[in-house]
Amino acid sequence: MSSPARVITVTVSDTRTAADDASGKALVEELAAFVLVRHVIVPDDPAKITSVVSDAVAAGEADAIVFTGGTGIAPRDLTFEAVSALFDKQLDGFGEAFRRLSWDEIGPRAMLSRAAAGTVGTCVVFLLPGSEKAARLGARSLIAPVLGHAVDLVNGRTKHHGHGSKVS
Repeated sequence: MSSPARVITVTVSDTRTAADDASGKALVEELAAFVLVRHVIVPDDPAKITSVVSDAVAAGEADAIVFTGGTGIAPRDLTFEAVSALFDKQLDGFGEAFRRLSWDEIGPRAMLSRAAAGTVGTCVVFLLPGSEKAARLGARSLIAPVLGHAVDLVNGRTKHHGHGSKVS
């Protein structure tokens, strides 16, 4: 990618404010190598969650959108349903990798996460849990290392070269 990816970060919460949004701040910090378009806090409302993605994609203002919050199994955890319905392609490996890393931190509770990623048009969208630790882990260990390449791939700017020598 010739220039850093443009990223929108989103905290999904009915209770968080700019003053106490630790997971949103973690995303911004961990993705500082990229261009932050904006950080927003939206309520656990599927229509509002969906509109963040739809509006950004329609305007062409971001290469990636990273959500934190609403990926669990509580009744108000609706981010997965709202956003995954928009996916053109789901990136199953992201959720699998996140749960594997989380297992090292929290054990079997990692299975309760619905962390996910996919593409919507030429935008790559990531869904992370709402805890600061989970947001930081996902952004630092999984998103930041591959974001530029993922954006290039979804925009047809590079060829897919398979798994390379790291896979045995």
